[in-house]
Amino acid sequence: MKRSNHDRLGRLIGVNNRLVIAGFNAAELIAIAGQSPCYIYDKAALTERVETLRKQLPEAIKLHYAIKANPMPALVQHMAGLVDGLDVASHGELKVALASSIKASDISFAGPAKQVGELTAAVVSGVVINVESALELARLVDIAQQTGRRPQVALRVNPDFELKSAGMKMGGGAKPFGIDVEQLEAMLSDWPIELEFRGFHIFCGSQNLKPEALIEAHDNTFELAARLAAFSPCAPTHINIGGGFGIPYFPGEQALDIAPVMDNLRRLLANLPSSLQGCEFIMELGRYLVGEAGVYLCTVTDIKVSRGQSFAMTDGGLHHHLSNSGNFGQVIRKNYPVVATNCLESDQLEAVEVVGPLCTPLDIVGAKVMLPQLNVGDTIAVLQSGAYGATASPQRFLGHPEVEELLI
Repeated sequence: MKRSNHDRLGRLIGVNNRLVIAGFNAAELIAIAGQSPCYIYDKAALTERVETLRKQLPEAIKLHYAIKANPMPALVQHMAGLVDGLDVASHGELKVALASSIKASDISFAGPAKQVGELTAAVVSGVVINVESALELARLVDIAQQTGRRPQVALRVNPDFELKSAGMKMGGGAKPFGIDVEQLEAMLSDWPIELEFRGFHIFCGSQNLKPEALIEAHDNTFELAARLAAFSPCAPTHINIGGGFGIPYFPGEQALDIAPVMDNLRRLLANLPSSLQGCEFIMELGRYLVGEAGVYLCTVTDIKVSRGQSFAMTDGGLHHHLSNSGNFGQVIRKNYPVVATNCLESDQLEAVEVVGPLCTPLDIVGAKVMLPQLNVGDTIAVLQSGAYGATASPQRFLGHPEVEELLI
């Protein structure tokens, strides 16, 4: 029986035992992109993920795409046609969002250290600003007075709970993100008339594969929003409940079952307190929407053996795909799914260390992965690479060429 190392992957498409994306094999994709290494993003996969999610997402909840996961302009434009809004975390992302088909009023701007210039751009463009400190609020009052515009403001809350089992915890405890919930009553009771109060952004963690953890977080989020509404200067109209939905990367991980999460959201929406009856609820997702639609391709440039260990040297590595190398949040490094594009399944696999061209032992594409015999010129694909790839990586490190991105 033929074996492979990608049994946990749902969207892997093989034709004649070769990887195919959007109808093209790896060599054709590299030709279209114009170089190796490159990222390939599958438009059909992006569309399918959003459509599948919408079938279960309660209609009352608006779906926003968090651009930070993948800000490639062409991809953002495609996502803008599928979702209800966009969330940005910098002036640069704001400009990408404003160039899309999404209305400014359906764009929100978060980030823990916004500069005055960024805040001014956000005010003038008319997006919703998720305020993260008392000083930021005061700066917005000054900008309102200077520009004659009334900023649309939501308060990002650092809640008194956290998202359990989250890959990255963004709320609960001492955090640089948002305003501690204990400080909000005083802030809300003395609201400046120059600012239009919209509501709250309550986001406490990311990359979660456990439905029960997300359900608990949503219960706490709705309860907290109702509690804060009692102190608000007016009834909130905007509640961003964040996201946190994860995707499987590593052996043993199972795809998130969203059905019970959605059932619980329907229950919460059906039992809203009067203070939240007029609210627009927003779910903000990034990785979950785009992560599985992307593949990173690189080419084998040399094969060698060192003291019994086979090494496949490639033109790709951590300078293009830092998260895959294990240097973007992993405590114990584990492999992303790695395949040889010209032989997805084989009854003869061997352990090989797939590495990049950088002068550091951290430059790992795949550590002791089981692959068919490789040859110089073969293409390696790192799957699950649609989120936190090119722009989350030190592309200028050691002066190697930057990576190309292709939406197809």
